[in-house]
Amino acid sequence: MDHRTPRRPATRLRRSTALGVSLLGAVGLGGGCTDPADDQGQGAAPTPSATVSTPTATAPPPSPTGKAPVTIPTSAFLELPPEHRKSPRTTTPVANALPKLCGEEFGTGGRAVTASASMMNVYKQIEDPPENVPYGTVTQTIFTFEGEGASDHLRRVRGSLDSCRSFRRSGATVEVRTRPLPGVGDEALLVTQSWPQTDLQGSRTGGDAVSQIVVIRVDDVTTVLHDQGWEGTSGSPDLMDDFARAAVRALDTWQR
Repeated sequence: MDHRTPRRPATRLRRSTALGVSLLGAVGLGGGCTDPADDQGQGAAPTPSATVSTPTATAPPPSPTGKAPVTIPTSAFLELPPEHRKSPRTTTPVANALPKLCGEEFGTGGRAVTASASMMNVYKQIEDPPENVPYGTVTQTIFTFEGEGASDHLRRVRGSLDSCRSFRRSGATVEVRTRPLPGVGDEALLVTQSWPQTDLQGSRTGGDAVSQIVVIRVDDVTTVLHDQGWEGTSGSPDLMDDFARAAVRALDTWQR
């Protein structure tokens, strides 16, 4: 992975900002990349929903076709180690969890999707004092597929990213680099975004902020992990590498 050490601006140690907690949702998985635009990000059409199970959840009833709906358990998701956990993980709508670059690159699963669900983790660095705001968030979306749908999803994501080299966001140009990520799951892609680092007032502070996305296939499941630094700062490439491998272990355990 890109192990460039992210700049840790002084603005990380400031008054904490409340995190909104959303309910679980699902979205449709439409076509590929659209033309670049400023501050884009339209929601997609609905897809088959998934149940993220909890200790009190009951089994969903069979569908009219006779096939039971796919249930994605909470245990299938990444869980941060205690030393990096700033707050408990929460469910979040898939529409909010999937990153949007030039368009809907990561929502290209098609009709083969049988279930989708997302959760968000808020993390900290081990050495951060308790009064610090979070270091960042890593949001994970899991898709389950029929047939060759998972492989097709990776192929479509890769094709969409091939035509997305940069885009505009909040008045700045975000550069996009994509490369294979060997040794993670059955196949994986690493997407690195970089843009000019600014302070809370929008003034340049020097250097670049960095955010990473990892898309992984494990058998007939794909997962998208999106790391974002707190309030527009850099995430942590080193931690993202650990998060991606932990996410694969959780999926492997679920699929056994």
